[in-house]
Amino acid sequence: MGLLGSLAMLVLVLLCFEQLPNVRAQSKRSEARALDVLLQEYAFRGFNAVPKTGTIYKGNALSNLTGIEITALRLRSGSLRRRGVPMYNEFQIPIGIKATPYVERLVLVYQNLANWSSRYYDLPNHTYLAPVLGLLAYDGSNLSATNLQELDINATGNPILVKFQDVKSAPDGAVAKCVWFDLQGSSNFSNVTGRNTCSTFQQGHFSIVVESTTAPGPVSPPSGPTPTPSAPGEKSNKKVWIIVGSVLGGLVLLALLSLLILWLRKYKQKKKMQGMERAAEAGEALHMASVGSTKAPAASVTRTQPTLEQEYAP
Repeated sequence: MGLLGSLAMLVLVLLCFEQLPNVRAQSKRSEARALDVLLQEYAFRGFNAVPKTGTIYKGNALSNLTGIEITALRLRSGSLRRRGVPMYNEFQIPIGIKATPYVERLVLVYQNLANWSSRYYDLPNHTYLAPVLGLLAYDGSNLSATNLQELDINATGNPILVKFQDVKSAPDGAVAKCVWFDLQGSSNFSNVTGRNTCSTFQQGHFSIVVESTTAPGPVSPPSGPTPTPSAPGEKSNKKVWIIVGSVLGGLVLLALLSLLILWLRKYKQKKKMQGMERAAEAGEALHMASVGSTKAPAASVTRTQPTLEQEYAP
């Protein structure tokens, strides 16, 4: 492999390292989506055999994610649109909510990630002043279903209000902001109203944050080993990291091997040239002969003496 090939491999390796932050962010997002799948299943388990419409049911406790709270509220789509929900935990849902695609009954799953907020919704250079709260809508026709796709809900009139409880005070000089994480993983900021209220026209995850150069502390994960939910997609995430690590390691090794081969070739060429120079210096000197008024090198010539034919005659 030539010099250009080696340089191309090095450039490829550098590009791969530049993409690592994106891969890491995607992995974080996959973990958060896997958590949504798991919490939907646990929230639906909270319903009894004959659940009542409009009644809030608390989901079963999560043994490996202590602190997270989940509830489920089953409603008729028409009733939700005409009446709204005056207060569903911290969410105030106005009239005019439209769910797409249309289902006769839907379930609103509430999440309070508490001290797991920054674990699943890492926001660089920001500190959480309140836990991350989630509001997601699912089809409520089959309450034993798992791995459901979220419905798309939108407020067509007034926005949905999120009134956080026990919001920490912002540091001096810092301005608190509402943050909304949509289902695609994008974060969007808006102003806080009344110190503890954020507004939204769509579902997702919400919190209040301030800009900071220090690591977030108010809602950091508990000390000790960090468990991750056993949900679809977890194994595939590990496989992705293994593949990425293997590819990067192979590229680095290939680049180093290419540089080594290039150095060996140059070393052999250098040794060959030195050998040719020594051979030239050690060669036999040519004799000088006069040609007119000029002297020039001349090599001695040895010829085979001619033999007369008659010498061999009988």
